[in-house]
Amino acid sequence: MTEPSNAPSGAGPGPATVPLHPEEAPRSAKDKPPLFQDNAQYWYETRRAFGAAGYGGSEFGEVLATVTRITSGDFNSWYEEWNSTAEKVAREAADQLAHGHRISARDSFLRAATYHRASEFFLHGNPRDPRIANAYRKSVECYKACARLFEPPIEPVEIPYEHTTLPGYFHRVDGSDRKRPLLIIHSGFDGSAEEVHVDGARAAVERGYNVLAFDGPGQFGPLHREGLTFRPDWESVVTPVVDFVLKLPGVDPRRIALMGISFGGELAPRAAAFEKRIAALIANDGVYDYGAANLAHVPADLRAAFEKMLTAKEAPQLDKMIEASMNASPTAAWGITHGMYAMGAPTPRAYLAAAQGFHLRNGVAEAISCPTLVCEAEGDIFFKGQPQELFDHLTCPKTLMRFTESEGAGAHCQVGAGRLAFARMYDWLDQTFGLAGRS
Repeated sequence: MTEPSNAPSGAGPGPATVPLHPEEAPRSAKDKPPLFQDNAQYWYETRRAFGAAGYGGSEFGEVLATVTRITSGDFNSWYEEWNSTAEKVAREAADQLAHGHRISARDSFLRAATYHRASEFFLHGNPRDPRIANAYRKSVECYKACARLFEPPIEPVEIPYEHTTLPGYFHRVDGSDRKRPLLIIHSGFDGSAEEVHVDGARAAVERGYNVLAFDGPGQFGPLHREGLTFRPDWESVVTPVVDFVLKLPGVDPRRIALMGISFGGELAPRAAAFEKRIAALIANDGVYDYGAANLAHVPADLRAAFEKMLTAKEAPQLDKMIEASMNASPTAAWGITHGMYAMGAPTPRAYLAAAQGFHLRNGVAEAISCPTLVCEAEGDIFFKGQPQELFDHLTCPKTLMRFTESEGAGAHCQVGAGRLAFARMYDWLDQTFGLAGRS
């Protein structure tokens, strides 16, 4: 596939120019982000990198110095500058460790892991690009070096799954076998078990939860290691993980919670509908119908024809429409390109067709029986309206938790406001498990 341009195609009005992601439309000066004003996706990923600082996964100054060297929309520039920062920080980490400075090395390795992971983010239009595998390998190596330096160490695990294993990490409060509540966390469309360190794992450990972070098929580890792609029946992924955690030390089998992040806000609820050993669920942010979210900005009068053409043998008009949307929107370009990679779809249209299988319709949401927290970010550029739709379909004990732009937490999955967001989420979990007020 040709790497999508970020420039508008110049086509006239009509079906071929319908945007799938219109958030790149001109905005008033007060609404423009401070960086990458012409590229919502670059700004979101920058905000994500800034947000990792809340739990040590980045430094504000390092992120700022890196992104100010990047040319907006240039994927090679994005890779080169993040890779340069990652290599520099990793070298410093190795030197710190060699001189016995374990805490300094731990912190540096953690940041280097973040920067290596960020570097390959926009390269997935060509899955054979050797920079992808190189960045993946270095990111995991840096994170595992960091993990060994925690006390107690964060333990890499391999979870039996079908004919292979899923990679993950067991974060323990301490080295004892005291029974504690366990939180299972997985990311979504493009995150990783390593990134979960800053996306909820350490925040939960601070509050007395043991944590199992893992990657399922379609996610960072299995996708890079074996080319395993996403599957809609996520309970087939989570059930082996629950089987695995029940054999770990210090796990209270009555208090196992599951949190899915981003696209995981559809995957985790799907799993919880069928895996009844899950005692509490957090959808961060909630997603009811991932396929519909991908088509949310297609006008109603075109939707039926659009969906019918997705699976047609040939649909040149629709292919042109998708291409125009990718040309006009960096978010659409990245989302569709990465979606092809993560779902094993050969064309943009095939990816959008595959996405239609990921939903909680037909009574799935209603089958969730455990207490459920649905999070919603006011300024979400990916899943606007989806959390409310999920919440409305739930029949279990449920809470809708909204995060706003005015408090700095309105971005998708509250990036940049982790300590604020996890305080509220885990206070809810404490109360749900009857743990509020413990020392």
